[in-house]
Amino acid sequence: MKIFKLLSVILFGSTLLSSCVAEVIVEEDVYIEEPVGINLNALLRTYEIWYVDIERTQGNGEIPFLQKAFTISFRNGTFFANNNLVGMGSNGNGFGLDVGFYETIGSRVTIDHDIDGRYPLEVLQRSNNQIELFDALTNTSYFLIGYQRNTFDYDRVFYDNIHYFLQEYRVWEKIYTSEFGALNEFDNENYLTFEYFGAGENFKSSQDQNGLPIADIFYDYTGFYEVNNILNVFDRKTLTLSYDYLGNEFFELSVINDSTIELFHPASETIYEFEGRGRIQFKSSEQGKPTQNETKRYKKADFLKLQNEK
Repeated sequence: MKIFKLLSVILFGSTLLSSCVAEVIVEEDVYIEEPVGINLNALLRTYEIWYVDIERTQGNGEIPFLQKAFTISFRNGTFFANNNLVGMGSNGNGFGLDVGFYETIGSRVTIDHDIDGRYPLEVLQRSNNQIELFDALTNTSYFLIGYQRNTFDYDRVFYDNIHYFLQEYRVWEKIYTSEFGALNEFDNENYLTFEYFGAGENFKSSQDQNGLPIADIFYDYTGFYEVNNILNVFDRKTLTLSYDYLGNEFFELSVINDSTIELFHPASETIYEFEGRGRIQFKSSEQGKPTQNETKRYKKADFLKLQNEK
């Protein structure tokens, strides 16, 4: 508790002396306890998971390790982040990977990131479970929402950002084609790769034989890809592959596990399964260079709505 002193409280009394009234002024020190808020270190640890609400970011600058994180956590001086959708909820018991350390002084947290370096950030509490991290150097603010691990919907984050999940493997290799589907040109595609390049999300496909080393795969086609929602279904998406001048292929995308996806091709009613190869761990590299693209992580508006209803 902070104690402050209230000076010059004047008490009035009156004394009758020889038919005259005199004022007696007594000056007294009064001490009042003023409650203060929780200290910053305790505030940051109040919630186990801080969801990075990237769409609310303000300013023209960028903090790389916040830009690429789905969640961050502050645990006894160690700074954790969930940068990958693969393993979301299980990596580091839900906290993610150890990506640096932090210290607090007053209203400032200084984060020393393994790759991106040292960032002193002002912390402003916006509500019971929301804080703002402000970078004075770039005049940029990130907004975080606090949750406990047992109430945080990892699955919702996964499916709302599934287009990034496709980028977390260097290549997807076809391992299954159903027998009952009609013959179509996509039957010949054995490899897919997804990446962010230039102004959009791109894919490449190959008809090479199965089992090749990743470096030996030759890609026959390139184009753009797009993932969209299916009304009232959160765990299945649509995937459109735009083959430039060759037209589009349309699929329903489902996730079997962290390394296997299913593509249903409505036009032929064929089911394909692809397995991810060459997982990309978005933490660090031996040379100290980032391995993940710096694009913003998009979320769907219904994610926070669902979380708040819990």
